[in-house]
Order: sequence, then C-alpha cells, then structure tokens
Amino acid sequence: MNNNNNAIFEKIAGFRIVPVIAIDSEEHAVPLADALIKGGLPLAEITFRTAAAAAVIRKIKKERPEVVIGAGTILTLENLHSAIDAGAVFGVAPGLNPEIVLEAARLSFPFIPGIITPSEIEKALSIGCRLLKFFPAGDAGGSKMLKSLSGPYSHTGVKFMPTGGVTVENLKDYLEIPAVAAVGGTWIAKREDISSGRWEKIEENCRQVLQYIK
Repeated sequence: MNNNNNAIFEKIAGFRIVPVIAIDSEEHAVPLADALIKGGLPLAEITFRTAAAAAVIRKIKKERPEVVIGAGTILTLENLHSAIDAGAVFGVAPGLNPEIVLEAARLSFPFIPGIITPSEIEKALSIGCRLLKFFPAGDAGGSKMLKSLSGPYSHTGVKFMPTGGVTVENLKDYLEIPAVAAVGGTWIAKREDISSGRWEKIEENCRQVLQYIK
C-alpha cells in the first residue's frame, strides 16, 4: 500500500464515520458540502448510483476543496476513471472486483473494495488491499458477525469499514471492534433531505454523530 493510500485511509479513520451519499443534482453539491463542513464532518462518499455523481464530485472538489471527497458504488473501470477525473481522492465498491482493484493500484488511487466472506478477505489481501468495506453489514450479521470474521485476520493489519444498516443505535458496537477503522453512514445526508434542501438537518446529523462518537 503506497503512502497516498495511507494518508487518505488515516484521514478516514480519524473521522470514524463516512457519510455515504446519493445526490441527484449538481446544484445541491455546494450546499451539501457546506452542511457537512458546518457540521464538523467535511468528508463524503458520493455514490455512482446517480448520473450526477461525477459532476457533484467535481463541483465540491473545485468549490470546497477542504472536503475529503470520495466516490462510491464503483462497479466498472469507467466508474473508476470517471471518479479520478472528477477529483475524488478515494473510491469504494460494494464488492471485490480484482480488475478494478488492480487498476486503482496502478493509478495510485486509494480504493476500498467490499467483502462479506473469509475467502473475499483473503483474495483482497492477496492483491494488496488493507481497508475493506463490510457490506451489507446489517444483513450480513452486523457487528457480531464482523467481530468473528475479522478475528483470524487481525495479525495482517487489515481494517474494515462496515456500511449498510449502520445506525446511531448500533454505531458503538461497530466502533468498539479493533479492526474497524470507520463506518459508512447513509442516514447522515439522506437523498430525500438533499433533494428537499434540508441542510440544517444534515448539519445537525453530523454534529450529533460526532458528539456520540466522542
């Protein structure tokens, strides 16, 4: 893992929580970024579940460069290259596609593939991954499952970012696991809150979760 990966992954681990965001309009990019900044959580994973993702990443990168901006739901090489071209500084995928992982490594782009089984963890380790998304965390057995799953690999230094079904109520259970670097939170900036311009609600969600973590 190169130093670029280390620096970005350390930033993510420093926040302990990554807002996972689906956003439909480039017009909402800057207000969203401002809400995250004001809430004390200038970090976002903008998912490629919408057609606006690349434009939103590019807009935030240009207008609010202090935000650590990543791209999620990277399913194809086209998604990967689009994310990098737009200015994303890290990428995340729900699954483990070796072709994408290796291309990201070739481009020195910090990348977090998704896993759900021991075999996938071992495959990820074999191709150089050291931070993995555990997805869908809730449906896969939650924090209890991740604690058991991570045990045999603790000596490798691999870390996990559980996402999917993580809430304020179960956040503590995940963060108490030594192998968890951070969690992905989809409730912090919900798609409907963004489309309705509920920026103060998003700002407050950031404050609340950071206070809870502290």
